[in-house]
Amino acid sequence: MVQYSPRLDATFGALSDPTRRGILERLGRSDAGISELAEAFDITLTGIKKHVRVLELVGLVTTEKLGRVRRCRLGPRRLDDETAWIATYRRLLEGRINRLGEFLERTKEKQ
Repeated sequence: MVQYSPRLDATFGALSDPTRRGILERLGRSDAGISELAEAFDITLTGIKKHVRVLELVGLVTTEKLGRVRRCRLGPRRLDDETAWIATYRRLLEGRINRLGEFLERTKEKQ
C-alpha cells in the first residue's frame, strides 16, 4: 500500500470540508474575527472555532487574540507539496487518456 506524508494527508483532510474551503476563500479577501466567520457561514461560534482550529493545525490559518476578539488570517503555509502531488496525478491521468485516444484511433482504422 502506498503511504503519503502525514502532512499531505492532514492538509487534504482539512481541505476536504466545504466550510473550511469557504473560510480560506473568505480570509483570502480580508482578515476576519471568529464571530464574523460564524455569521457568514451561519454556524455556531463553537463550530467555526473547530473548523478554524483544523486549518490552524495544518498552517493554513493563523489566529491572534486582540482584546476579546480572535482575529483570523491566512497562514504562512504554501501548498507546494499538495500542488506537486496533484500535478503528478494529473500527468498520470492525462497519459491514460492519451493512450485511450490512441487505442480508439487504431481500432477505428481497423473497421
